[in-house]
Amino acid sequence: MPITEILTQNAALYGSEVSLVEINPGIKEIKTSWKDYDLVETDPSKKFRREMTWREFDDKANRMANFLLDRGLQKGQKVAILLMNCLEWLPIYFGILKTGAIAVPFNYRYTSDEIQYCIDLAECDVIIFGPEFTGRIEAIRDKISRVKIRLYLGQDCPSFAENYYSLTACCSSVAPKIILKDEQDAVIYFSSGTTGFPKAILHTHESLMTAAKVEVAHHKQTREDNFLCIPPLYHTGAKMHWFGSLLSGSRAVLLRGIDPEWIVKTISDEGITIAWLLVPWAQDILDAIERGEIKLEEHQISQWRLMHIGAQPVPPSLIHRWLDYFPGHQYDTNYGLSESIGPGCIHLGIDNVSKVGAIGIPGHLWQIKITDEKGKAVKQGEVGELCVKGPGIMKCYYRNPDATAEVLKDGWLFTGDMARMDEDHFVHLVDRKKDVIISGGENLYPVQIENFIRTHDAIKDAAVIGIPDRRLGEIAQAIIELKPGYTCSEEEIAEFCNGLPRYKRPRKFVFEEIPRNPTGKIEKPKLREKYCSINLVEAQTES
Repeated sequence: MPITEILTQNAALYGSEVSLVEINPGIKEIKTSWKDYDLVETDPSKKFRREMTWREFDDKANRMANFLLDRGLQKGQKVAILLMNCLEWLPIYFGILKTGAIAVPFNYRYTSDEIQYCIDLAECDVIIFGPEFTGRIEAIRDKISRVKIRLYLGQDCPSFAENYYSLTACCSSVAPKIILKDEQDAVIYFSSGTTGFPKAILHTHESLMTAAKVEVAHHKQTREDNFLCIPPLYHTGAKMHWFGSLLSGSRAVLLRGIDPEWIVKTISDEGITIAWLLVPWAQDILDAIERGEIKLEEHQISQWRLMHIGAQPVPPSLIHRWLDYFPGHQYDTNYGLSESIGPGCIHLGIDNVSKVGAIGIPGHLWQIKITDEKGKAVKQGEVGELCVKGPGIMKCYYRNPDATAEVLKDGWLFTGDMARMDEDHFVHLVDRKKDVIISGGENLYPVQIENFIRTHDAIKDAAVIGIPDRRLGEIAQAIIELKPGYTCSEEEIAEFCNGLPRYKRPRKFVFEEIPRNPTGKIEKPKLREKYCSINLVEAQTES
């Protein structure tokens, strides 16, 4: 069953009930590279709140669908979405799906060149964009001639686009009579793009429904739950977790802001029961509590039952610290890739907090295996490449059969992540395959070293990369980000790292902020470019 049918059902059953709330949508355009664009751009002085019922949600999706169909859009054509998080985002997404066309969400940090690249790669016929992107679209307007429809969502519509509000308002709110099948192409997502221009990831309607089923199976959403969504909706993680709200017919809040006081206040004011946080946000909340900036007794948070984290390795110390302040919370770690329709193909499980540090066990409807370089399963406890299999696997990298063949083999997705399985059959992520540091013949896995360094009281974040060394080939360098108000010397950190086996100890230390992409992943290529070279092998041979 396509997820569009779930929306229709919710509109019929719970039509007058609130489906989505948007808080603080005020934004400012920052003319900068996507690499420097903040995860959530917000202006707290423009506090704003809007809400939408399930019936309004479905009506808006139908109006969008009928507009596109009236303009001649056919099944299989592509519609790009370039919007900041807003109340219209999801109705637009579902409207595209209802036509049988393919929705193509764009990263809002893309430069003009990257937008053009993704339009060409995905063969987009339509784009809908917001005021934050007017300058970037205008810069390439003559280079994207294949895009015949340019919809603008906002005030002061530019001359080279059409106004979304005025055009869709005149369209029918009756659902179009388009038959959708599970095996039909539905969406294209893009890889993170931290190693160059992104690949286009094609998923079917079955993938989307799988994500919804997995989320509800893992986190037990009911109609009484209220989900807090902060990360960008263009990314699979935020949207796929929200699919649990869709399937359960429950309410969700889109918060534009990551200030810890804003997060806790929203949880209190809106009666949030489930929040998905990234590691830095959870750390910031705890730090604010410890500094006395957030007083939990002043907020209504007793209804908050579940905090879960995904998108990056989770330090066990963080969760133990979290449970000291929120002892009644359920907790889950979620692992996934855009190629496996976001988080959930592996998860810790809300009953397994004692195993925090592991990414977990196979998710609902998923299988896993850990293999050697020949694709053969390794012995339990040995490190190998993590592979996953399930109904949420991508169909392919769009227009890239060679890249597809590299990662899809006999129905298995080879993730590129190195992992091991412990004696209890829980999977532990060791590192990205490409990030393994080979130093003097020893394999070093940066995540292991990073997790150790983060246990230091003064350290907020850490990243470890390999840099060229004439004798050993590579050595480990640690980039250290200190907590606000803390000081620490290189000598102190080096002494602390004596707690690691000698071969795992970083040989060099640098103190600076850790760069992360919108999903919280460390931008290792950016650090390698700064401190050695993206092409490390080349740098080694030249040293």
